[in-house]
Amino acid sequence: MPREQTRTILHADMDAFFVSVELRRHPELMGQPVVVGGTGNRGVVAAASYEARRFGVHSALPSSIAKRRCPHAVFLPGDHELYAKVSADVREIFDRFTPLVEPLSLDEAFLDVTGSRRLFGTGAEIGDQIRQAVRDELDLGCCIGVASNKFLAKLASVEAKPIPRPDRIDPGLGVKVVEPGTEQAFLDPLKVQRLWGVGPATLDKLHRLGVTVVSDLHRVDRSALGAALGKNQANHLLALAIGADDRAVEPDRDAKSIGHEETYARNVHIVSEMRTNLVRLSDAVATRLRKAGVGARTLTLKVRFDDGFHTITRSTTGREAIDSAETIVALLGPIMETVDPSPGVRLIGVSGSNLGPVFHQMTLDEAADDAPVHGATDAAMDRIRDRFGADAIGPASSIRGGEVQNVKRGGQQWGPDQEHQ
Repeated sequence: MPREQTRTILHADMDAFFVSVELRRHPELMGQPVVVGGTGNRGVVAAASYEARRFGVHSALPSSIAKRRCPHAVFLPGDHELYAKVSADVREIFDRFTPLVEPLSLDEAFLDVTGSRRLFGTGAEIGDQIRQAVRDELDLGCCIGVASNKFLAKLASVEAKPIPRPDRIDPGLGVKVVEPGTEQAFLDPLKVQRLWGVGPATLDKLHRLGVTVVSDLHRVDRSALGAALGKNQANHLLALAIGADDRAVEPDRDAKSIGHEETYARNVHIVSEMRTNLVRLSDAVATRLRKAGVGARTLTLKVRFDDGFHTITRSTTGREAIDSAETIVALLGPIMETVDPSPGVRLIGVSGSNLGPVFHQMTLDEAADDAPVHGATDAAMDRIRDRFGADAIGPASSIRGGEVQNVKRGGQQWGPDQEHQ
């Protein structure tokens, strides 16, 4: 493909996003090891400052281990609502440069700026402009990878990040460009686990074949690779090893499911307590479904036990999409009653998938003049929450300590914060 026709894809990745947002309101913590996530023993790290990363603290690490590795770190509970708001501010900056923005999470996104080069310059120049805008307007940092496809751009953004070392933090490039024609030179020295789809099990098999870096994949016997990994996985890795990726940036990716889950500081052993949490979780899921203007045909209950983290999921699918908490509880309640909580339940989750529009055909009783309008109660609750806040009203089971404590989006994403919860 001629250079002028080569796609220019950016992968923008915010620097320690959750921590950086917290430092805007806690500037006194600047330069200290700061960790955001679940602060209880069952919590996990959502983000760590580079000062904390020097001690081996990283995202997804159990908080208990993080505290041992860096006992002087400052641990802050996550604030998903705030991070979502700031993420929207970041998105507004991305949208100035291209309409082709594909968010991957709150803190990273792909941008196809191929059509923006005449207006804003090269991919590197666009990356610099985005970083400058994010820094000046939001007081946040981001790193950007620039390449001809999504796979390479994401790898490049990692190379642009600061590097925490035991005795210092080396500044990163900020913007890393993989120029057309240099893709193989960029890929070959990378560790093979940097390729998508290489987890611990696959990595072990590759090491047995003598594959440790990407360039080794060019030399390994293909039949041996296929026998070890399976034909599809082998072909997938061989394609990535030469930087092949023709996926387009997809700016309008609809949600495939909507759900909530909670991890409990103390195990749940009583059926009635499980039912109470089912009501709270169903209310949260139904509220989000209505806000999204969709319903769910498939409902899934997830239960994780404390005996070796054994997890079960049970689903039910109906003919019509629903967005009512009462209906979700009615459908999942009987399923939950078949679950024995005596081993100790540490997590319960409710999710809706197979999303689509909600249709309700009125019955003769509902058509009567004095019959309540379908969904009137839900609509009234939504209006109250919109006006007075998410905790203004909720199921009786959400009242704790005399206050309504509804399940919030992201509120339990990294585990419970306090052991008494």
